[in-house]
Amino acid sequence: MGEVFAGRYELVDPIGRGGVGAVWRSWDHRRRRYVAAKVLQQRDAHALLRFVREQALRIDHPHVLAPASWAADDDKVLFTMDLVRGGSLSHLIGDHGPLPPRQVTVLLDQLLAGLGAVHAEGVVHRDIKPANVLLEATGTGTPHVRLSDFGISMRKGDPRLTEADYVVGTPGYFAPEQLLGAEPDFPADLYAVGLVALYLLSGRKPDAQAIQERFLASGMPPAPLGVPDPLWQVVGALLQPDPYARFRTATGARKALAAAVELLPDAEGEPPIEVFDRIGPLPEGFGPDGPLTASSGRHAMGPPLAFGAAIGGQQLPAPGDRAPSPQPPAGPPTFPPVPLTPPDPTPAGALPPPPRTPPLAPPPSPPSTPPNAPRSAPPKPAEAPSSGVPLLPAPAQQPLPDSGPAAHVPAGSPTGEPLTHPRTRLDVPAPLPLPSPAPGPVPPAAPTPAPAAQADTASARLPATRPRPGPPARIAIPVLLLALICFAVGIAALAAS
Repeated sequence: MGEVFAGRYELVDPIGRGGVGAVWRSWDHRRRRYVAAKVLQQRDAHALLRFVREQALRIDHPHVLAPASWAADDDKVLFTMDLVRGGSLSHLIGDHGPLPPRQVTVLLDQLLAGLGAVHAEGVVHRDIKPANVLLEATGTGTPHVRLSDFGISMRKGDPRLTEADYVVGTPGYFAPEQLLGAEPDFPADLYAVGLVALYLLSGRKPDAQAIQERFLASGMPPAPLGVPDPLWQVVGALLQPDPYARFRTATGARKALAAAVELLPDAEGEPPIEVFDRIGPLPEGFGPDGPLTASSGRHAMGPPLAFGAAIGGQQLPAPGDRAPSPQPPAGPPTFPPVPLTPPDPTPAGALPPPPRTPPLAPPPSPPSTPPNAPRSAPPKPAEAPSSGVPLLPAPAQQPLPDSGPAAHVPAGSPTGEPLTHPRTRLDVPAPLPLPSPAPGPVPPAAPTPAPAAQADTASARLPATRPRPGPPARIAIPVLLLALICFAVGIAALAAS
């Protein structure tokens, strides 16, 4: 992947180089298209000022390639423009040599149209040459010209960035008045257009100094070999050394060119010219729709993955294929461990510990009593658990003499199992069991206490009530009486006064 400017423009590959910077093909992540980005290379203030002037130019015309946007990132700046793929007029002459007169008139008309739009904005280009006239890749169709590179252009009346005796431009395409230090003006651009037309007709760079000497010696020279006279009259008027003898505007030159085209012979037998794509294919990692990413099913640095390809030792199934069911491993079967319920630590003959949470179900029916027990005895009331203080387990009861093994049933469950919540059994450890009584003769059964005695026994097991804070009553009552007497005396004194 290339460098990304300001989170928007991703540089792909270089496609050209200018006087103050390199031109890159880049991907615009916001507009989702490829653009040409000119990156400033020189870091001096003079080059930066020209760069700012160029990027500030906004001309919307089909035959003008002006900057569209700009961005800055740390110490680098760039501006973008449309991506033109057909090369320049220099590439066209390199492919086909001298062009037929009618093809030259088509290119000249488009160039003058674009230059007229630039002059209408009050801008002097100052660097018109074949390398700065770009072409769309139209194949064998009608060529499409785009005037570009406004690096040294300036508006009429703006201050110059160079000294008065210093000429800016490309040698061989200067107007005579530029060499004399005149202020930049529109006729200087028209003189350069005449030199470009002579280059297209002859197939080689014209000798501007020799042309100027011939014009100064004998006026307009005769038409070169192979150039029709109507067309030469227009080109010769553009090449006049005196700026006041030239066309004053690009619009006037276009009108004269349109009249000359009417006088040209038919173009039968002229081979068409083809404008090729000069930029070439995209580098690896980029496609027609931008950088290749994994989200589009393609790797950023390779072709899309085919179904059935192996990744990490595994085979990718094709769409619609059912994934194979997992096969059991060879060998003896293994089973997951089953959690075992811890054994009940309550010994035989002892009551289970009281539950920490009250039972959700209604209280169970009282256990059965032996026949000889008094039936008037009510069941033992349930003990209310205190908040945060566990109760001590009840003392073990001795079985009656005439009761069998099944006569002793702990309170809490008709089946003999203590009512314990599953979470209490698994999460909270049970209290330690009480020691069993020493073996010996079974004492006789004690008589069942009365309900009042049972209530006293239950209340005895409850924790003692904490005394209330404050002074005792024998001190607090006299103090309150004394306060009331003082209050009454104060009221009486206020009433008397």
